Amino acid sequence: MARVSETFLNSYQAIQMDKLQKPIIFVVDMINGFVKEGALHDEAIHDITANIQHLLQDKACRCIFIADAHPPKTREFNAYPSHCVIGTSESEIIEELQPHVDEVMHKNSTNTFTCPDFQAFLEKRIQNYQDIVITGCCTDICILQFALCLNAWLNEHNYDDIRIIIPIDCIDTFHIENVHECVTHNEYSIRNMESNGILMVSRIERG
Repeated sequence: MARVSETFLNSYQAIQMDKLQKPIIFVVDMINGFVKEGALHDEAIHDITANIQHLLQDKACRCIFIADAHPPKTREFNAYPSHCVIGTSESEIIEELQPHVDEVMHKNSTNTFTCPDFQAFLEKRIQNYQDIVITGCCTDICILQFALCLNAWLNEHNYDDIRIIIPIDCIDTFHIENVHECVTHNEYSIRNMESNGILMVSRIERG
């Protein structure tokens, strides 16, 4: 569950899984380098793993994992410490979610939308789906950038029948005391995405 206040969470409702139309689920950066080890990990993010596992139980719904995979020298390291380098354990999907992997897209930036594999998905496969569910971390960086860019692209091309849905119990961001306060960043980012037309729900429930 994203670390937010109880009052904030109670302002959102759940949605039933059987209400989704032609769904696809993206799991963003649930990899060792953000959850279990390395300069940018926060072990508290691991608390959303069980919720994502529950969401992925229905194998009839395709799931695509997104994973940071950087070369040893990359422009992003001008802003962030070295992390999730190609070939290291940091770039691997956490063990608990590996049984659910249908497909993996690797990215060299914070934004899944710019990933070449995702651009190919937009060109060739987006029309196969109607509800795009985004989960993972981090709410205010990778999730926010992906969701807003994808939403703007859908607006540009008038894909009025495609929704972006984000369950709050399946996203979170990191916490660094006096530097990056997780509740503040989670709540601001969730409201930002909601104000841009993205459907934010407390959770996706199974009947």
